[in-house]
Amino acid sequence: MISISHAINTNRLLADLPSAEQAALAACCEVVPLAFGEVIYQPTDTVTYAYFPIDSFVSNIVILNNDSRLEVTMAGFEGMLGIALVLGFNKAPLLAVVQGAGVALRIPATQFQALLPSSPTLHQRLIRYLYIVMNQLANSAACIHFHRIEERLARWLLMTQDRAQSDHLQLTHEFLAMMLGVRRAGITLAALALQQRGLISYHRGDIIILDRSGLVAAACQCYTQDCALYANAMATP
Repeated sequence: MISISHAINTNRLLADLPSAEQAALAACCEVVPLAFGEVIYQPTDTVTYAYFPIDSFVSNIVILNNDSRLEVTMAGFEGMLGIALVLGFNKAPLLAVVQGAGVALRIPATQFQALLPSSPTLHQRLIRYLYIVMNQLANSAACIHFHRIEERLARWLLMTQDRAQSDHLQLTHEFLAMMLGVRRAGITLAALALQQRGLISYHRGDIIILDRSGLVAAACQCYTQDCALYANAMATP
């Protein structure tokens, strides 16, 4: 298990905080493992912990019924889970499921909220991250409606690769279909098209990214827009 100080400096929201804020944070958090498929929050659950992923990543999923699920945002080392706590709410709005196993920093919700008034840099970064998430949610709605499955699949693979920090991904057709809210047959055709273009290799749930720049070109513009939004929002003085 990695140290708390290393974990703090790995998550992009927490890295390079003033030393006093880092020390206050370190005093009330712990490093915990997150297993693939683990449910962090169910919709309407009371949020008892905030999580800052380190090398893990989590999908936030809307549930309409047992058969209709759709991923709307993803959080890895660039973000956090439990952002509603920043607004004073302690109810989870979405299903949060671990998509990539690893570790995360975990902080009790009450202690996390108590930190914010005396941690202005952290508080500012979290407000900016909340702005990013709001934009991602809006963009996801438009992307689902207007963009082809092949473009959306390319975008989603890039998002996953960024957070997994690996070219090798383990993803079944069934899982991809659920994440993108489409039929399994649609994923099969889209994955085949990307493979025929030499962008990925896909065999029995084993995906290898072969040509990242080509995959960026194949993805809808939502991917580059999301990257630019994060960079600009977090860099604003």
